[in-house]
Amino acid sequence: MNESANNKTAQKPEKARYTRDLIIAGVLLLAALALFFLMRSRQARDTGTGAQAVVTVDGQEVGRYPLQKSGTFPLNGGSNILVVENGEAWVSDADCPDKVCMGMGKISRNGEFIACLPNRLLIVVEGAAEQSPVDGMT
Repeated sequence: MNESANNKTAQKPEKARYTRDLIIAGVLLLAALALFFLMRSRQARDTGTGAQAVVTVDGQEVGRYPLQKSGTFPLNGGSNILVVENGEAWVSDADCPDKVCMGMGKISRNGEFIACLPNRLLIVVEGAAEQSPVDGMT
């Protein structure tokens, strides 16, 4: 009889701990979902708003191009061609030997950049949505 009483008292703490663990897991899951949707809505709201490609040559700012305004812009005396379209910017042509800047792709988020070292050209996006360390695929 004493043994069955010990079993019942031992089961209660285990059940309470299991219930507590489920509650903690649920709260953490809800917090993660809330954070995910908050970041997602902020990104959707801020994408492209006031974003611009800031161009510097030899460390001196030479131009700012809004990402909302499409166009083709010769840079650095025509040695590089900047294209802005659909909220993105990229280098479509360059006279440097390796053309790495052309392969850097399209930029649209805050802090993204394109660099052409031979021509001492740097294009950086400012004023766009912050780049999240976690993307939709993670």
